[in-house]
Amino acid sequence: MHLIVIRKDLYERHPFVATSLYDAFCAAKDWAWQKMRYPGTLRYMLPWLAADIEEVDTLFGGDCWPYGVEPNRPTLEALVRVYGRTGAHCRPIPIEKLFVPTYG
Repeated sequence: MHLIVIRKDLYERHPFVATSLYDAFCAAKDWAWQKMRYPGTLRYMLPWLAADIEEVDTLFGGDCWPYGVEPNRPTLEALVRVYGRTGAHCRPIPIEKLFVPTYG
């Protein structure tokens, strides 16, 4: 859904920034899901929210927007393949070259 970009010079000076950002976004997403699933007062004015959450759990295993390379590998590989067909680059780009590793 969204992509966070870190300038290469910043990452090279402070490599921890990639893992820190990844961890922060994962924590924020987990917190938001917790709040959304609270059965007391609805967090959002959607009377069918509980049913929608159950459907997301069933269809996506509880995470319709997974973070990280591995859970998104098929989509990323398709993106690189289609991008290559446009003539925008000469050779296929390995997914590992597009993202820095995070060790979180």
